[in-house]
Amino acid sequence: MNALDRTVDIVTTHNVAVVLVVGLLTAGLVLGIANAEMGGDGGFAGAVETDVDEAEQYVQANYEIDGSDDRAAHFPVYVRDEGGNALSTEAMIATLEYKQAVAEDDAVADARTNDEALSVASFVGTQAVGDPDASLAEQIAALEDADDEEIAAIVETTLAEEPEAQLLVPNSYEPGTADAESTQLVFAFEPTEDGKAPADAQYALADAAADRTDPEFFTLGEPAMDAMSETSVENTVFLVLPVVLGLILAVAAFAYRDIVDVIVGLVGVIVSIGWMFGVLGWLGVEVGPAVVIGPVLIAGLSIDYGFHVFTRYREAREALENEAAREQRDSVAAIRLPMARGLRSVAVAFGLVTITASIGFLANLVNPVGALRDLGIAITLGVGSAFVIFVTLVPALKVTIDDALERLGLDRHKQPLGSGAYVRPLLSSTVTLARRAAPVVTVVAVVLAAGGGVAWTALDEEAAGAESPDVAEWKQELPGPVGWEENEALENQEYVGEQFRSAAAAEDDRVQVLVEGSVTDDDALYALEDGIDEGVERGTFAEGRTDTIETPTTVIEAVAAEDDEFAGTVEEADTTGDGIPDSDLEAVYDHLYEVDSDRASAVIEREAGEYRSLRAIGPPQAADGPAVDADRAVNLFAVGDAIETEDASVAATVVSDATAEQAAIEQITDGIVRVMVVAVTAVFLTLVGVYRWIHGSASLGVLTAIPVALVLGYVVGGMYLLSVPLNFLTALLVSLVIGIGIDYSIHLSDRFAHERGRGRTDRDALETAVTGTGGALLGSMLTSVGAFAGMLIHPDPSFQHFATLVVLAMVAAFVASVVVLPSLLYLWARYVGAEQPVDDGDPDLAASAQD
Repeated sequence: MNALDRTVDIVTTHNVAVVLVVGLLTAGLVLGIANAEMGGDGGFAGAVETDVDEAEQYVQANYEIDGSDDRAAHFPVYVRDEGGNALSTEAMIATLEYKQAVAEDDAVADARTNDEALSVASFVGTQAVGDPDASLAEQIAALEDADDEEIAAIVETTLAEEPEAQLLVPNSYEPGTADAESTQLVFAFEPTEDGKAPADAQYALADAAADRTDPEFFTLGEPAMDAMSETSVENTVFLVLPVVLGLILAVAAFAYRDIVDVIVGLVGVIVSIGWMFGVLGWLGVEVGPAVVIGPVLIAGLSIDYGFHVFTRYREAREALENEAAREQRDSVAAIRLPMARGLRSVAVAFGLVTITASIGFLANLVNPVGALRDLGIAITLGVGSAFVIFVTLVPALKVTIDDALERLGLDRHKQPLGSGAYVRPLLSSTVTLARRAAPVVTVVAVVLAAGGGVAWTALDEEAAGAESPDVAEWKQELPGPVGWEENEALENQEYVGEQFRSAAAAEDDRVQVLVEGSVTDDDALYALEDGIDEGVERGTFAEGRTDTIETPTTVIEAVAAEDDEFAGTVEEADTTGDGIPDSDLEAVYDHLYEVDSDRASAVIEREAGEYRSLRAIGPPQAADGPAVDADRAVNLFAVGDAIETEDASVAATVVSDATAEQAAIEQITDGIVRVMVVAVTAVFLTLVGVYRWIHGSASLGVLTAIPVALVLGYVVGGMYLLSVPLNFLTALLVSLVIGIGIDYSIHLSDRFAHERGRGRTDRDALETAVTGTGGALLGSMLTSVGAFAGMLIHPDPSFQHFATLVVLAMVAAFVASVVVLPSLLYLWARYVGAEQPVDDGDPDLAASAQD
């Protein structure tokens, strides 16, 4: 007796013990959920780090800003008084008191630089005291003693004369007034390796701000991201998952038409999901977006397993209805034997589905999106959990309950889904179609898939968060925890984006060109200038480049105009007389650093006497430049290409919002292709090997993989027709189509080969496979569609797009399996596959082969 037979025997014979053991194991695994970490923001924002991001971090870490040595990480705290005045005396006193409070916090004090936290309140307070070095206590006292009109006058003067103060008020501020809805105070901290304020300091400022409501204080950064994630997860859990579970129950009730099977199947789904999160917790793997997508994916796969277990069980019971054992109501023959037959016949397909589904999701390990790599691991654990549960707990629980009910006199004999008066003729018609027009069906299917595949190049690309969630009022008005709670942190983030433009943000928005490599090469400065010229010609940079673009050459020219000795050095290094040094650049850089190290360090990086990179700083956007970021990114990338073309010894990276966004999209798109190639190749080889081993036919494995390729084409075509953009979330669809869609083909082709092995003719084997297994596939497809359709209630357009595509993929996979695959199998049996001898290795199956 092999391992499969022993497992089936234990599950069906010692069913109560199996239920108890798996129950105890479940309790232990579920305890791991408490250890599960959300990880990041629980979603995909900022999920891809590109070479542009790395270049930006390099610039921040190695270049001085505006000729200063200020490498601090700035972290703003916002003060808002909606309907009031954040610049009133009371509001500014509250701001100074907040500064007093956080100054005593060790996390803040230890991380701060020597710079004073900037705020309008301090500008006004020191003027009210008459001492620029006045303490916070003195400033507060001065504001309390002054009258409101005096303070208002100081505010107006400060905002008119202090450029730094002007950056601290919102865009809605009316110049010449002392009124503003909000303001900000900016703390300076020693930066971490990624150039940000230390996390513990951020949380200290956020905690101190949370208790202040009049006026309101709030922060962004890591605390806000955590708050957004927590609110989003709670909203999803309480609004979306109940809808998903409700739809699953409704469809399962319709398909099973038996309350016991619905309950047992649902228990299997819940335990599988619990195992997934429990294992993630015990392993310390970050959950991230799996909290939203994971349960729905595992529910869909679990339900598929359940349908096949129950369908094969019902079919086996029907096959025994004329036997004497059924008349005697012997539970071994009436319940355990059918379950053993059904489980044994489907277990190999389950194992193959589990392997191929795992391959599909683990292929995301080559995905550049870290969140999708984590999700691939999480879903793979869930797939494995579902396999174990549905070959142990679910059949054992089913046997236990049916045995108990049969002993009470209740007949538990039920018809398989595919044998219904409406479903069976519908499924059977695809077999007739295969016999009459298999070549036509095959050609049409391939042409449609090829047409969809061609649409890949025409798909729209969308960056993270390009569309904001639109929450309908009725979702917010639902009672209790079910209602969609407003995401205060997200609203604050949107408010800041609309109202504030800090000095740091202004610097970040500027186009920067980083040139690395042999920057002392004679052609280095020429190459950089050629790149800038390319940008000017394309309209990416404004005209008047001397005024708007700072490069090493413009700095050299400016310093040479002020220093005759340096001008002589430049003249000696300029062999062409055009003002651009093209020889002995190291001497030019050395002399420049001697004359004006501040300006030199802003555009030329020197580390331990070695020159490592150059930097050019351009304007945020040319007024007449392209309005579309994708077009702007193309022009900016052309700047880098022009530099590298002129001097192959250097590498150029253009840093801007547009290039960072476009680089992320391109990296995601490349990742999808890599995942697709890896997954399809691995699944193809697996199917070929397993089918050669199990059924003696490698070609049948190839045939089973074909519908997956077809479905990929259909889905891409559907994305084009439905105007669904390509982004990091829809990138997961490739894994889903391969990982879950393949199981439809596996179940049907495995059943076909299995029936042929029992001695049935090709026609009968195909008929049995399509009407028997096809019925389970129909129920699985309907339930999965219902589950993912429930995600459409999520207000985030990315989740809506994802749900739409999954529904499309599941329907396409079902159609490909029950319409196209039968035609492929018919052609294979007619021209490739030889008639199979009866497989008498399983006496139960051999005995029923004549039924």
